[in-house]
Amino acid sequence: MIGRRGLMLGAAAAGLARPAIAAGAKTLSIVPQATLNSVDPIWSTSQVSRNLGFMIFEPLYGRDEFGVPRPQMIEADEMLDGGRHWTMRLRPGMLWHDGEKVLARDCVASLRRWLKRDTVGLTLSARMDSLTALDDRTIEWRFSKPFPHLRGLLSKVVQPVMMMPERVAATDPFKQITEVVGSGPFRWVADEYVIASHAAFARFDRYLPRDEPPSYMAGGHRVVLDRVEWKMIPDAGTAGNALMTGEVDWLEIPLPDLLPLLRRAPGVRTGVLDKAGQIMFLRPNHLIAPTNLVNVRQAMLAAINQAEVVAAVMGADPANGISGVGFLATGKKDVDEAGLDAVRKRRTRDEIKTMLDRSGYAGEKLVMLHATDHIFFNPMGAVVAQMLTDAGMKVDAQAMDWATVQTRRTSREPVDKGGWSIFPSVVAVTEYRDLLLTGFMRGNGKDGWFGWPSDARAEELYGEWSSTADPAEQTRLEREYQLQGMATLPFIPLGRFRQTGAWRSNLTGILEGPSVVFWNVNKG
Repeated sequence: MIGRRGLMLGAAAAGLARPAIAAGAKTLSIVPQATLNSVDPIWSTSQVSRNLGFMIFEPLYGRDEFGVPRPQMIEADEMLDGGRHWTMRLRPGMLWHDGEKVLARDCVASLRRWLKRDTVGLTLSARMDSLTALDDRTIEWRFSKPFPHLRGLLSKVVQPVMMMPERVAATDPFKQITEVVGSGPFRWVADEYVIASHAAFARFDRYLPRDEPPSYMAGGHRVVLDRVEWKMIPDAGTAGNALMTGEVDWLEIPLPDLLPLLRRAPGVRTGVLDKAGQIMFLRPNHLIAPTNLVNVRQAMLAAINQAEVVAAVMGADPANGISGVGFLATGKKDVDEAGLDAVRKRRTRDEIKTMLDRSGYAGEKLVMLHATDHIFFNPMGAVVAQMLTDAGMKVDAQAMDWATVQTRRTSREPVDKGGWSIFPSVVAVTEYRDLLLTGFMRGNGKDGWFGWPSDARAEELYGEWSSTADPAEQTRLEREYQLQGMATLPFIPLGRFRQTGAWRSNLTGILEGPSVVFWNVNKG
């Protein structure tokens, strides 16, 4: 098995500067999973930006613990004509953080901006006849084709559909917002933000939570804390020591090799908050050689041993790793198991070499964007690069931080002009329970997520699924979609994992869910 990177523990937690705050204020400090480089959850698909988004902004719908979309900013809605016509009425009394009322036209502007950024949103736009604000509280959608899944789409977790004031939502969708104003339970403390070091959020005292219990991203978001501070500590050992000494209250994702130590530490608790977990994957660039060749991608899949990738990533937390998996996680065996022989059948070195020789690979260099500052992406990239090298491919694993990966992956240039061939990443399993939110599997070319695969058959299947609410037909289409994915490999599945968090034992009310949230949390 290919070994993990070495573990280095800091001798002592670095001194963590904190601003002056009101006496008696209840402040929680957390080390987020990665450096915050974008405050715009519509512009960025990174998990850390998503976590920020759920604090500051709100979606129209939230997903509960059973995966069911529930109204969040919506008071009531109505679907007519099989999903061709929808009306949504906003809850009364909602305010933006600047004190202005939340209006339907704000939400329409926010939706229009999101529709231009999200892969599913772009498809929705193609069948949308109109999106208007009928009055201050009513949003109306009209479609040329049925779309019965609108609630589910608007409750998505990856690149969530967050509402902003109209003036903020008027920002070019391909540029980041510069004014961070939402209507969520926390407000952004802009003057405390220090890039790659510190971010702060204060309770929004005029926020009106729903009168119901919280459930994942849905329900009543009641805030007990006065402040939440993000301490961005790049060294995993230093972060672990800071938790054990009480200088921070929470590590979103500790290095797995630290978990045995943290589990023995007095005053520290550990647990898995997202029971569904994450899909690990390798994203090929479908625009440039050699990863634009399907036979090359198939040879890459054959060269990758998911069990070894999972072991390298999970280290001392092997129970939370899963190998031998494909794309979808519907819970239906005939769907989820379809085509998995290509993943589970181990091939000899000679067989892989023969596949590569016949694939059209001509010895080109593969540039991997290797995020060395990310707890999971670093070992994932290292082990995959070694496997592909052992198979006979020329891999240039270029070390950089995760923020640079997010910028670099937008390039469509050749590798000798700043482009790229592959990069590892993850996506929430909750988005792959059916076809609706499988944005990274889509075959919509230039309108798709970074890597830009084109697959007419995948798009046809997606369109058919989007128009039906019949369970049997959905299952049939899901199985064919999984098989199409295994045939064309929009991305190469590397396994799944559930991430373990760690926090001080005086924290109560921590909620499960696919995103770290701070409502309902109390600090004793």
